[in-house]
Amino acid sequence: MADNGVVLCNFSLKPGHSIEVGGFISEGCKRFAINLGTGDKNYVLHFNPRFDALNTKNTIILNSMVDNVWGAEKREEVFPFQEGSDTTVCFQFEQDKIGIQLPSGNPLSFPVRFPTEEISYLAMKGFQLKSITLK
Repeated sequence: MADNGVVLCNFSLKPGHSIEVGGFISEGCKRFAINLGTGDKNYVLHFNPRFDALNTKNTIILNSMVDNVWGAEKREEVFPFQEGSDTTVCFQFEQDKIGIQLPSGNPLSFPVRFPTEEISYLAMKGFQLKSITLK
């Protein structure tokens, strides 16, 4: 993930609302990441599809971070991403989980591991951002 990425902060995503992220995955992409949280040291969700990185192939890594300390990884083998293509992923914030709608239509879920009333931080690396939609 060599690019500097995109950071968006000072927005307010409350439980019951969602954020949709659209972008382009370049040829040769090894992995990309979308982080949702309350700041750069607290991620409610680290969403990290890996094509071929860190000894992992075609797997989505889900995790959280509290005070810059990673939690336990969750691995998903559903992998609808392709290099050289556009993609859209939607994240639905609920009080106790983040629902994830993959471009293939497959739903994933990840627990909210620390109490938070809102998500106000979004950071992305590894793909070209095309759109962000808050719903």
